Amino acid sequence: MNRIIPRIGSVIVTAAVFLFAICLIANFPFGSYFVCMFLPIGYIMMAAGLHDESYENRRVAANTGMAFAVVYAVLIFLVYFAQTTSVRLGGLSEQAQGILDFQRGGLMFNYDLLGYGMMALSTFFMGLSVQADSKADKWMKALMMIHGVFFFGCFIMPMTGVFINMSDGRTNIGDIVALVAWCAYFLPIGILAYRHFGKEN
Repeated sequence: MNRIIPRIGSVIVTAAVFLFAICLIANFPFGSYFVCMFLPIGYIMMAAGLHDESYENRRVAANTGMAFAVVYAVLIFLVYFAQTTSVRLGGLSEQAQGILDFQRGGLMFNYDLLGYGMMALSTFFMGLSVQADSKADKWMKALMMIHGVFFFGCFIMPMTGVFINMSDGRTNIGDIVALVAWCAYFLPIGILAYRHFGKEN
């Protein structure tokens, strides 16, 4: 069970990232918001598996990674549940729409970036906790740790006002390209984790 659950989580992560990319390319915002709520579920299952198998001398890194994973999940659920309910169903004032509508680059968009910043920290610390005994595991470990670099951009960019031009609600092709590139980066992590948890202990 300790390997089946994280393996299922790895499948959820891989499927969610793939479907997210498809929804981005198809310009289907509701679909992208919906599938993004499954990503933290799968990621926590996957991270819990890595935490469980971590050696005692790497347990602090694993604990830290799990804590950031939970913060990531809470933020992402708040952001995308708001988009698929309150924002989509309407009835909000113009001011509330500006704050809550993800596509206008308001508060929810900033929380989304903060959430993925927390995910980046989580992957970094979970990567530190991995005992890589094979080439595939070394790749997974490296990809997870390098992914930690995304924290700095996700944390700092909202403070610079670089996304203020999103206030009109129009989709920026550059943002879509960047997100699809992130999907292409993160997809192998889910696949490698699936292989990792499929091995014998």
